[in-house]
Amino acid sequence: MASPFVEAQAERAPDVLARLPGAGLPWLDALRREQLEAFVREGLPGARNEAWKYTALRALERRAFLTGDAEAAARAVDISDFVLPGVDGPRLVFVHGVFRADLSSLDALPEGLRLHPLSQALVEDAEPLRFFLSRGGEQAADAFTRLNAALAGDGMVLRVAQGARIDAPVHLVQIGTPADEDLAWHARNIVELGEDASLTLIEHHVGTGPHKHLGTQVSDIVLHARAKLAWIGLQEAADGALLMRRDRVRLDANAHARVHAMELGGSLVRRELDAELRGEGARLDTRGVFLPGGRQHLDTRLDIRHVAKHTATDALWRGVADQRGRGVFHGAITVAEGADGADAALSNKNLLLSPHAEIDTQPVLEIYADEVMAAHGATVGQLDERALFYLRSRGLPAVAARTLLTLAFCRAALDDLDHEALCEHLGERLAERLPGGETAA
Repeated sequence: MASPFVEAQAERAPDVLARLPGAGLPWLDALRREQLEAFVREGLPGARNEAWKYTALRALERRAFLTGDAEAAARAVDISDFVLPGVDGPRLVFVHGVFRADLSSLDALPEGLRLHPLSQALVEDAEPLRFFLSRGGEQAADAFTRLNAALAGDGMVLRVAQGARIDAPVHLVQIGTPADEDLAWHARNIVELGEDASLTLIEHHVGTGPHKHLGTQVSDIVLHARAKLAWIGLQEAADGALLMRRDRVRLDANAHARVHAMELGGSLVRRELDAELRGEGARLDTRGVFLPGGRQHLDTRLDIRHVAKHTATDALWRGVADQRGRGVFHGAITVAEGADGADAALSNKNLLLSPHAEIDTQPVLEIYADEVMAAHGATVGQLDERALFYLRSRGLPAVAARTLLTLAFCRAALDDLDHEALCEHLGERLAERLPGGETAA
């Protein structure tokens, strides 16, 4: 028997599909129907699904959301809610997954950068996107990827030409804001960097008021040979929001992706990063922090696959849980047969600031190649009492001492950011989220 959530999506889908950008294209209509039927048939993953073992969806199953937001183009948003210091380049803003030209900044794009909303591309020339959009069916067990493939009608399409170096960072903003009903919105992003191209991408999820909307986002990112991507993510969704994201990254020969992420907001949030190092010499560096507090549930899942020779991964993530917050971290690195010379390292260290907080961490390392350097480790513990005693003996109050130690623990994942102003801002936002952080910010 289907859950109220699945039934609501199935009941409203025919009308939604008819109104999506690109509706009427035979291949796209067929793809969307196929993905919707698979979602309805399989439903949401349950406790027996190993990938969702620590993230229960029982509460979500009982809810029914209004699909899409007909009022998204008219909802009031203050630009100060999402402006970031030192970030003044091209900007795409979406409200509940719908492009807002009035809040975006796409004038005078630098040479070599093509940037526009998916809704525009689907109407004007959808055929070049066919390969990317058809990837929705590859993750057969992922309900939210299916739902996104069926119902996403907007998002970002970003392409950097071969050899182009884009200096100013591109700012992608997804905004959730209060509405009369609980909404479900879906966004699809496509990013492609040509050979020898370089780009900085800042992805920002913002909640501008209390709400309990559900958002799904799927991003396909391709780095061709020797391309370089610096990708910085700041997730500050509303306290009651639900957010499901899957990022799929492909790196060709000698391509390099540097990924920084900070997960702060939302009620139930899951972020999956699937990376394939398929070209010789490809490299992925990922750094992240997640801070569940209250009754938040923040789930991060890395699946990194080395399939070519002499590839490298360096993953360093920190988690801090307070009150009744729960964090989940799954970090898997697979070195496939033939990926000789791979160098892979993963570290996940976590702090519990409350006896009621919980963090479940699962480091996984699978090696099927020879001459490989690989290491992984995970810890869950509390602050060092000796360090606390030292700071207290120097006159710091207990709360301030705990905050400074926790902040230093988290900053290890951010301090190698090249963007100085943004790094300082992220540090401030991090400090504000910690107990007693107002005095340390």
